[in-house]
Amino acid sequence: MVSQGTNFVLWHFILAIVIVIFFTPKLSYAKQSKLMGLKMNMIDNCWRKNPEWRRYRQQLATCSVGYVGKMINNIGNDLIYYKVTDPNDDPITPKPGTLRYGASVIQGKVWITFQKDMNIKLMKPLLISSFTTIDGRGVNVHIANNACLMIFKATNIIIHSIRIHHCKAQAPGMVMGPNGKVIHLGLVDGDAIRLVTASKIWIDHNTLYKCEDGLLDVTRGSTDITISNNWFREQDKVMLLGHDDGYVRDNNMKVTVVYNHFGPNCNQRMPRIRHGYAHVANNLYLGWMQYAIGGSMGPSLKSEGNLFIAPKVGSKEVTWRKIGNTSGDKWEFHSVRDAFENGASFVVTKGGRVPKPNYSKEQGFKVADVKYVKSLTRSSGAFQCSRAFIC
Repeated sequence: MVSQGTNFVLWHFILAIVIVIFFTPKLSYAKQSKLMGLKMNMIDNCWRKNPEWRRYRQQLATCSVGYVGKMINNIGNDLIYYKVTDPNDDPITPKPGTLRYGASVIQGKVWITFQKDMNIKLMKPLLISSFTTIDGRGVNVHIANNACLMIFKATNIIIHSIRIHHCKAQAPGMVMGPNGKVIHLGLVDGDAIRLVTASKIWIDHNTLYKCEDGLLDVTRGSTDITISNNWFREQDKVMLLGHDDGYVRDNNMKVTVVYNHFGPNCNQRMPRIRHGYAHVANNLYLGWMQYAIGGSMGPSLKSEGNLFIAPKVGSKEVTWRKIGNTSGDKWEFHSVRDAFENGASFVVTKGGRVPKPNYSKEQGFKVADVKYVKSLTRSSGAFQCSRAFIC
């Protein structure tokens, strides 16, 4: 005869086994990551360790750092959930289920996901409305082979885990605008993502390559931008911060460039900055042809904790300054705790102060030691996800 005490002990033993079976994968994920040699950066660490991230996608909005701050304006009880089911595109009268309908027609807080893997060929640039999140996690989404993305006079936008490539210049024409109304759009260069008079924009974990013009332009008074965890490769002109030498409004531009992977086969502009300020931290530079970081019109830049691996042949110098720049004495290019391999070198501004980012509490983050950069950028670019394992 089995006593009640024995039953009690047995029941607790069985319960313990059930808990181990069902919850050990969640509890051991951090250990699995260490075994894989993966040291997550603080953005990824904020959401990737949650094995239920698909159920709590909006957690991502609390994970951003740098000048964009936290993206809490993109979430809330009034959030509209929209799923892209149709890869086709109509630039003037987009149909429900298409990406353009969710990104341009629907107004308010919109969180866009994708039903399945998709190759989307945009007929005209996609103008994204304010308070929109495009979340490609869990599927492989390509926007390629024609028009690509534009953020025009909009704010509070997240673009996450999309592959954007082979973007082509576009002739002037009519297109659905970011306010849900058809507008006339002028000539557009073949950029992967172009920001025009935009603010509070977070571009995270995208893969961008092989576009006619550049991969990412931040222009015409755009500010409060964070560019993180992206993989930029196979491109001549990579990233432009500041419209042109004469556009002095870009003096107020503030951009954080962090945890990105540049290369292979990138030539220049990682970034090229005019007028404004950029904090470039914990990025991996896998070679360049002309230069990695450059600019004109007296920009300010703090390069901190980056790993610069110079190409075997060609330029070893990281920086470039426009010849004949009348603001040459106002340059503020500083290198702090960077590492240089294969003969790479960095010409800094002499005798000047190192410009600080002056982040607010919600923007601030700790720049890691450069020895961790390869681990911190190992997952850069759009994710390869599976149902069996977390991104």
